[in-house]
Amino acid sequence: MDTVSRIDVSGIDAYWRAANYLSVGQIYLRDNPLLTEPLDARHIKPRLLGHWGTTPGLNFCFAHLNRVILERDQDMIYIAGPGHGGPAAVAHAWLEGTYSDYYPEVSQDAAGMRRLFRQFSYPGGVPSHVAPETPGSIHEGGELGYALAHAYGAAFDNPGLVVACIVGDGEAETGPLAGSWHANKFADPRRDGVVLPILHLNGYKIANPTVLARIPEEELLKLLEGYGYRPHVVAGAEPAAMHELMARTLDEVFDEIAAFKRGEIPRQPMIVLRSPKGWTGPAEVDGVPVEGTWRSHQVPLAGVRDDKGHRAALEAWMRSYRPEELFDADGRPVAEVRALVPEGPRRMSANPHANGGELLRPLALPDFRDYAVEVKRPAAAHSEPTRVLGGFLRDVIAANPRDFRLFGPDETASNRLSAVYETTGKAWHAEVLPTDENLTPDGRVMEVLSEHLCQGWLEGYLLTGRHGLFNCYEAFIHIVDAMFNQHAKWLETSQKIPWRRPVASLNYLLSSHVWRQDHNGFSHQDPGFLDVVMNKRPEVVRVYLPPDANTLLSVADHCLRSRDYVNVVVAGKQPVLDLFTMEEAVTHCTHGLGIVPWASNDEGVEPDVVLACAGDVPTLETLAAAAMLREFLPGLKVRVVNIVDLMRLMPDTEHPHGLRDPEFNALFTVDKPVIFNFHGYPWLIHRLTYRRHGHVNLHVRGYKERGTTTTPFDMAMLNDIDRYHLVMDVIDRVPGLGTRAAHLRQRMSDARIAARAHTREHGEDPEEIRNWNWPGR
Repeated sequence: MDTVSRIDVSGIDAYWRAANYLSVGQIYLRDNPLLTEPLDARHIKPRLLGHWGTTPGLNFCFAHLNRVILERDQDMIYIAGPGHGGPAAVAHAWLEGTYSDYYPEVSQDAAGMRRLFRQFSYPGGVPSHVAPETPGSIHEGGELGYALAHAYGAAFDNPGLVVACIVGDGEAETGPLAGSWHANKFADPRRDGVVLPILHLNGYKIANPTVLARIPEEELLKLLEGYGYRPHVVAGAEPAAMHELMARTLDEVFDEIAAFKRGEIPRQPMIVLRSPKGWTGPAEVDGVPVEGTWRSHQVPLAGVRDDKGHRAALEAWMRSYRPEELFDADGRPVAEVRALVPEGPRRMSANPHANGGELLRPLALPDFRDYAVEVKRPAAAHSEPTRVLGGFLRDVIAANPRDFRLFGPDETASNRLSAVYETTGKAWHAEVLPTDENLTPDGRVMEVLSEHLCQGWLEGYLLTGRHGLFNCYEAFIHIVDAMFNQHAKWLETSQKIPWRRPVASLNYLLSSHVWRQDHNGFSHQDPGFLDVVMNKRPEVVRVYLPPDANTLLSVADHCLRSRDYVNVVVAGKQPVLDLFTMEEAVTHCTHGLGIVPWASNDEGVEPDVVLACAGDVPTLETLAAAAMLREFLPGLKVRVVNIVDLMRLMPDTEHPHGLRDPEFNALFTVDKPVIFNFHGYPWLIHRLTYRRHGHVNLHVRGYKERGTTTTPFDMAMLNDIDRYHLVMDVIDRVPGLGTRAAHLRQRMSDARIAARAHTREHGEDPEEIRNWNWPGR
């Protein structure tokens, strides 16, 4: 289709004007939605909160994309990247009828329009940005930088889908967005959908011009072409001419998309949309230019409640859209506006891909028990937990070739998950050299050296109804702290929205962790992501620290089956002792924590001390300490408790996994010293347990921000989680031991000095430490 008729453009313009009218009403009005009487102060919200500047451009895109959906029967969703385009997305959903479907009280009439306006950015209402409450959205507008990554994540394995991604020019200045342009090198046009980036250049951020809007257009187009796109420019300010140009451009673009999908052209198209910021709003206010400037970013007329001149300008602005042509006397959209609304699930605000739980299917999971490590005697042999997990994930990928992907920043092999390459490769749509390995257009492993991009892809993939896992070095998962925050908030809000269906959990596997980054040094040593995660609501987050291969398998199976959580699993890739048979591992993980009977000697009596541990290396050191205590202080009653599910430490009133006080007291006692050896920062354990009766007796050892390039055991000694220090802790904490065990304490102190001297002389830990296992029975 080379031309667009004037009738078509007229209908698009009517829809656009209706959406703009509804958007302005949301920002300003609490009553008088159809302007049936002159605006009065009582019609205006007391607090004007919202963002107008980007909104008319978003409405312009929505109107034109609807025309494409209707004429081509195109399956399409949108991503609204500009941070606070909430009024546009809500107006669009209301015009399409979806908003009233989900929220019947916000009906498609004057009464519903009044509710629509009043609730926006209002106490007890909806946010000013695109949020989970907004039908059709999978992208939280509260933070900038992730629109394009989310769009590609949504497009993967959705071959018939087009994801229209509107990228704000402020957002385009962020690092994550700049990296996301390269996502096209990982998308297969045969297997995946197509992302249509629309770079919306309205020229300004909150108070400053934007970089991409100010560089020469030739330079901008070369930049975008260098990223691998074929850009089309739509620029102007006069509505009629812009409608004609946008409609013709979209016809050309969607013809190119079809050709791209057929393999006839090498580059996918994109659009550069230049329109004024605050388009169609007040040209100036109080003699100062507003439209086309940064002043239109939020609320162009700020004094409408108290200033009659501002109020008159607002009324003139709203009437400029000619609402009497757009809505009937009862407030319903007229036929010309409704004509641009697709039917049923073709509406972008009702597309099931934007409510991914509707499409979610359970994974076909192999039996994780089949991958078990044989344990003939506990703590006698070693396995690499993530290497064992790799075999399980290999077969998960094989059994789910269209809805499971493994994401990671160039660390899949480093994290010992290489078995997955026996069944799939790494997605790659760029040059391949003879020396490359495992690169293929249809690979299920997504590797790019950007944690932001991995996280964004996975979020988009999950929110459109699929499954995945993100493996990463523990220290560098911090790069996506803010993205994790946004996703956790999305999940928490979604759980309260009845029409939002549960989606697969976001699963992190953190390996190459703090206690085994001795060779890479201080920069690679940070377990603090756990602290970030634990700040979120308990309905959303779970943290697991499996101590060996079999517990890791059990935890991984559980996480892949779960819904609406963020699961954080910390597991080492280096050899660790095999502690539990698979049957024991399942039981232990089901409980989330428990006494390790073969390491304890207090059955039937009260313990003198409890040695608690969470994490593979802290567990190893705790077991070694327990063995020495039993050898050198045979009369001492020692209880060893291992924690897999960190949430079990919280009270049951604070978290669904939390232990009741009687259970906690029975396990840890209320009056005996508890020496807790922890994977992360010690204060996290105190945060989780400060309400417990025996908290005053709890002494936590963990990472104290002391690290360097050294040996594994020296790292443990630097932070006082080593076996010798734990024995000394017990001697210091158990009443009556201080004098009686003074000689043993001296021996432990000497052993620490000797171990450190050995590392400095030989460059490795002493053999008796490197190869320690539980003494034979």
